[in-house]
Formats: sequence, C-alpha cells, structure tokens
Amino acid sequence: MAAADGLQFPEFADAASLLAANPDATTISIEEPDGTKSQRGRQQEPGREEDDELLGNDDSDKTELLAGQKKSAPFWTFEYYQTFFDVDTYQVLDRIKGSVFPVPGRNFVRLYIRSNPDLYGPFWICTTLVFAIAVSGNLSNFFIHLGKPTYHYVPEFRKVSIAATTIFAYAWLVPLALWGFLMWRNSKVMNIVSYSFLEIVCVYGYSLFVYIPTAILWIIPQKVVRWVLVMFSLCLSGSVLVMTFWPAVRDDNRRIALATVGAIILLHALLSVGCLAYFFDAPEVDFPVPIVPAHNGTTLIKAQ
Repeated sequence: MAAADGLQFPEFADAASLLAANPDATTISIEEPDGTKSQRGRQQEPGREEDDELLGNDDSDKTELLAGQKKSAPFWTFEYYQTFFDVDTYQVLDRIKGSVFPVPGRNFVRLYIRSNPDLYGPFWICTTLVFAIAVSGNLSNFFIHLGKPTYHYVPEFRKVSIAATTIFAYAWLVPLALWGFLMWRNSKVMNIVSYSFLEIVCVYGYSLFVYIPTAILWIIPQKVVRWVLVMFSLCLSGSVLVMTFWPAVRDDNRRIALATVGAIILLHALLSVGCLAYFFDAPEVDFPVPIVPAHNGTTLIKAQ
C-alpha cells in the first residue's frame, strides 16, 4: 500500500482535498465548447466541401477503400474484370438520369460513380449510340432522296464501322489523355481533386446517353431542328463534364484550368457536330439518268 500511495499524483490529491474542504468552490473546464467547434466548422469555405470529399477526407471514403480491398484480384483472372460490370439496373438508370438531368453544384462522380464505378453502362451506351447514328443516318439519307426518280437506295453499312471507331475512340482515348494530364498536374500541384481512369471513363460514357434520342430525332429532314437538337444535347452533356472536371483543375494555374475545361468542351463539341455533319448533313449526290442505246442507232432514256 505504501508503494501504491507513492504512485499517486500530488496535484490530484491537492485538488481532491481542496474540494472536500470547500464544496462550494467553482471549477473551470478547459474543454473547448461546442459552439466554438461549430463556428470553426462554418468557417470552412462552402465551395471546398466537395473537394474535401473527393480528396477522401471523410468516413465514407474509408468504407469505400475497404470495399475496394475486398474486390482486389489479379488482372489476368476473370474476377478482376467481373468487378467492372458488378452493377445493377437501378444504379445504371440512376446514373443515366443524373447525366440527363445534371444538378448545378453537385459532382457527378461523387453522387453516382465513386461508390461503384462500372463499365457496363458506358459500354452499352456507346454500342447503342453507334447503331442509332448508323441506322438513323441511313434512314435520313433515304428520306431526303425519297421521291426522286434517279435515286436508288443502297444501305451504307460502312457507317456502322465509322461510327463505332469514332464513338469508342472518343470514349476511351480522351479519358485516357485527360487522366494522364490530371495525374501530371497532381504531381505539380498538391491537394487537387483526382479521379481514377475508370471514373473518367464512366463520366464520359454516361454523358453520351443524351445523344441516343438525339440521333433518332436527327432523322427529321430539317436542318434547323437538327442544329437545335445538337446544341441542346451539347449543353446537357457538356455541363456534366464541366461540373465534374472543374473542381479537379480550379486550384491549378488559372490559364491551365481554363484551357483544360475549354479543351474538354471543344472535343465534345467536335464529336457531336462531326457526327451530325458526316452522317446526316452529307451533301446530296446527283444521280445521272441512265442512257440505254437502242438497236437502231438512237439512244433512249430509261425511266426509273
């Protein structure tokens, strides 16, 4: 017991004896009040809350990290690629609605993608868009020349391969270049928002969904209607890209940030305008009237 008494802290004993001698004594707590903590929390800039979440400064990212560790598998196994398609119908539909109806000030990756990025939705959206553009382009060409006696309809199957090359190259090569650029800038500028390559592919893939109904409506043989549709679709899908990637570059140099966003919008506009100009607004070809020689030396014009 003597050894135990020797281990007691004298200041604690003095405080206990003082309280026993004067029970009405006033005590002071050195803990920080809750009001001060809440005030410090309010002092954080509202525009940076989204960046802090994307940088992983919350508990949800810890849960996602643990979930990602469970899915890890060697890249040569089927299970590794199966995780990229591990998504249900409700998630895909929710992400499609988020790309068609973007919410100002809300990040598409944070709301829909980061918990479970997938390749299922982007793959089928790109595939559907390829056939929608190719088929609608053929129908548009048919309706434009319908009724002309010199026109003979021939299906242009090469449009399928051209559309597939264009759409899939854009949906994969542009995200790859953007991901490499963001990684390079992340090494130059610390604490900026970063995205994985799979997340960028998801954003680009889902942002192309709005062009599927647009390509079907491009069958209408009115140039004014077509250009109104392409501008409307470009504004919707482009706003998703801008609201997603602007937080990733706004802490960088001002000129670099604006140039990056401008390049994203320019490439997106080139895709939509290029598809409209090539597949739907192709110049009309005058088909010559076939001339059939007669046996008596005269020529006859064959009626179609």
